[in-house]
Amino acid sequence: MTGADAIVIEFDENIRARVSPLLFGTNIEHTRACVFKGLSAQMLRNRKFAGKPTCRTGQASEWYKIGDKPYLGFDESYTRHHALYHMRRANEMYSQRILNVREGAIAGIGQHELTVTKGKKYLFRIVARTDTPLVLSAALTSRFGSCVYASADITIKSADWETYEAALECPADDADADLRLTFTARASLLIGAVSLMPEDNFHGMRPDVLQKLRELNIKLIRWPGGNFAGEYNWADGLLPPDMRAPLQSWLGIETQPFTQGYDYHEINTDDFIALCREVGAEPFITINPSWNTPEENAAWVEYCNGDASTPYGQLRAERGHKEKYNVRLWSLGNEFGYGHMEGENTPEGYVRLARSNAEKMLAACPEITLCSSGPYPSADWAQRSAIPLSDIVPLVSEHFYASQPKYKSAFAFEEEYEACVLSSLRLRDEIRQNRSCLPDNIGISMDEWNVWFAWNRSSNVTDAIFSALTLHMLMSEAENMNIVQACHFEAVNEGLIEVLPESARLTAQGEIFSLMSGHIGGSIRLRGMEAFVTENEGGLYLTSVNPSYSRARQLIIPLKGNACVYSVESALLYESEDVIPPSDFSVREVSIAAEKDSYIFEMPAHSVMAVRLRRKLKADGTAK
Repeated sequence: MTGADAIVIEFDENIRARVSPLLFGTNIEHTRACVFKGLSAQMLRNRKFAGKPTCRTGQASEWYKIGDKPYLGFDESYTRHHALYHMRRANEMYSQRILNVREGAIAGIGQHELTVTKGKKYLFRIVARTDTPLVLSAALTSRFGSCVYASADITIKSADWETYEAALECPADDADADLRLTFTARASLLIGAVSLMPEDNFHGMRPDVLQKLRELNIKLIRWPGGNFAGEYNWADGLLPPDMRAPLQSWLGIETQPFTQGYDYHEINTDDFIALCREVGAEPFITINPSWNTPEENAAWVEYCNGDASTPYGQLRAERGHKEKYNVRLWSLGNEFGYGHMEGENTPEGYVRLARSNAEKMLAACPEITLCSSGPYPSADWAQRSAIPLSDIVPLVSEHFYASQPKYKSAFAFEEEYEACVLSSLRLRDEIRQNRSCLPDNIGISMDEWNVWFAWNRSSNVTDAIFSALTLHMLMSEAENMNIVQACHFEAVNEGLIEVLPESARLTAQGEIFSLMSGHIGGSIRLRGMEAFVTENEGGLYLTSVNPSYSRARQLIIPLKGNACVYSVESALLYESEDVIPPSDFSVREVSIAAEKDSYIFEMPAHSVMAVRLRRKLKADGTAK
């Protein structure tokens, strides 16, 4: 590329590198609204009654009391942790007691703000026990029950925990429906867990969100964190979904702000692998080395990769998954050295922790590839952690978040915009700095990148332009900087996919990610921040970015000087009048004019182009 005011495309037929699919990864972390109100199809809040009872009335938070005289309070839990659990947490495990002392009086609990759709079938499930047989009404209604849309009567008669199910089909649309659970018998009812999901869920996940992950062409998924990896206990996933205890967040409001500091463990290892296979992505698992022992993390590897002759491989097979999961990529914890994670935060302490886990995990499966954590780029951690571990851990994790646009004034956007999008240059410099500290045999896993607090803002073109420049940069630098893989943080409700109660869509940033994924597997013909070109099956794929806030720039594709002659097959322009949230692209097909020996198109400010070109052939079928 040359020229200050033009983006000039000059193909290089001599580059031998290809674009690795592992550069187009994402995170699925149980934080904020990625799973809750995102990927998960679960509709109910606090469905396992974590926390403390509501002040004065006794029901769990997010629920309301039904009836004049019932006594509500917490009691012994149905949920529990697996035996392999050592974290020190509190208030995770309770059940909801409803005591009705007057025969014929109504008693129960309800929950507001559920979105239901006409003609859609919902699967209801409850785990309960009672001292006296009773008939429980489970009803989808309008707010406070004035109109009943669908209901089912469930006879609960056991003093032991039992699971009961019903299907509810809604005859109306309502964005503020209630689920009401009521009975009139003189009895004491104990509820251990409640579930409500659309019938069309996939392993408890929303199929429309899975479809958007496929549209993004995601090829690598890091799970379960991130910060949440330090709060996760993988063995709890061996329990049934309703029995898994809520996981209280060490970081509280930061990782679980919308669920009172708890995750409800809706996705386990089996579900995660099913997700990866459904969208065509490779799994990348982060262990919890602070709270799980090396033996327990090795058991996780064995559960995923062991055959039926191993104890945990046999357990996986008994659970209905005979074929090995073959999880190749494993991370030894998240963001050690920053201070906000529980566990070792010195290089030497982390080396001891990481090595003890790595050796056990490799003994369980020698074919896995391990990634070490740390505050990279850091010459100190490179010398005292990455290099001492390099005999068994060939990757180091690097994270980066661009400057968050503050937008403090209604009249000064340009400076904030440029600070954000140009952070892609700072990321490039930090990757090069990291590379300079590391020996050649250690690769970089750029397993978190995004704009700070993208999860708090609407879809916007600023984040999208930053992502376009960043993806160009990662593809350009991958070979020389030994960037083995990269994961955007994170797709669902934090930048790429916006999830609404009954629909999901790609954001401006998501559209650009999907656009750039067209380079996957292609032979590189041009590297650059503002333009990137790959060749595949006789054609070229060009993506170009005009990051300027206010200035249009020409895109020029010379014909003279390039090794072959190409014709423009298609050209899409992603443009927008605005960049601040909320803002989205309008997309239109455009014509690129041929002027003398070049194709020329004027790209508007803050826009992205995608151009497909085909080789022009001679009559004998060879390239001109």
